[in-house]
Amino acid sequence: MKDIAQLLGEEADSLLTHRCEKITTEQLTLPGADYVSTTLGQTDRPIPVLRSYQQLLNHGRLGHTGYLSILPVDQGIEHSAGASFAHNPAYFDPENIVQLAMEGGCNAIVSTMGALSSIARQYAHRIPFVVKLNHNDALVFPSRHDQTLFGQVKQAHDMGAVAIGATIYFGSEESRRQLREISVAFEQAHELGMTTILWTYLRNSDFKQEGVDYHTAADLTGQANHLGVTIKADIIKQKVAENNGGFNAIKVGKTHSKVYSDLCSAHPIDLVRYQVANCYMGRIGLINSGGPSNGSDDLSQAVRAAVINKRAGGMGLISGRKAFQRPMKEGVELLHAVQDVYLNRDITIA
Repeated sequence: MKDIAQLLGEEADSLLTHRCEKITTEQLTLPGADYVSTTLGQTDRPIPVLRSYQQLLNHGRLGHTGYLSILPVDQGIEHSAGASFAHNPAYFDPENIVQLAMEGGCNAIVSTMGALSSIARQYAHRIPFVVKLNHNDALVFPSRHDQTLFGQVKQAHDMGAVAIGATIYFGSEESRRQLREISVAFEQAHELGMTTILWTYLRNSDFKQEGVDYHTAADLTGQANHLGVTIKADIIKQKVAENNGGFNAIKVGKTHSKVYSDLCSAHPIDLVRYQVANCYMGRIGLINSGGPSNGSDDLSQAVRAAVINKRAGGMGLISGRKAFQRPMKEGVELLHAVQDVYLNRDITIA
């Protein structure tokens, strides 16, 4: 395994030894091999949904651990194909995307309707497919923070996908319409026996105040998570929280002083622990995103995110650009390094 402490650098001791005293481990439902039986199985989800979820948990290097390592390559629409794949043009071809997920030992591959449908008969039975249903169109001018459906739930089901994914831009003007659309889509997915994954992202230019970006504030992202589980997302995808106090800085919504004194601290693991708490105290799994590719420190940043997520009580990491915007061998190594965090029994829940 990679030398995780070395990759974490000066933060190693803080991240590997921290104990959460605000929201304790005993208050959480934690990931585990029996998660579907003991937790999701107690909900009103149809039995085929439980089977689909178990397929996700059984696949790849993290199979049967209760943790997820997912490769998402849907950025070609929102970020443009050129911007996404110029680093490695091989990934214009969807087959190479799936090959990276398989070589990387991932639980699943997430991509667009068109990409996955183009190679479905060759690969849908070999690795779980997650079809990302809605996207922001990069050609809209002036730019808008909107996500619209690019396909239908039945199309994803018919190609053999075990799950659908969708984004809601909470805080945007279009969020209420997105909320209605995705709520309907998730219900259809459950009726067809598919798992649902929701990207609960924040988008609003006013969420930046006095030089501080609160799009990754623990209190705001936590509330976005709570809205996501309310429409019965089976898995929540959220960015790693980097700060707090968004409600107070932006003067939006309602909060309470105890959120900042009793339920959270400034420690990175406590910030993500608050995100987990808003997912029904872990009853619904939280996977954090790996973030954009920044070059030479991608490996250490991906491992850092995995350590924070695991120790906070999260269910895994979904990392795309850090993996596919580099040669396949290096991408596989990065994915394996992330998975090594979840396989390492010495890295425990904080």
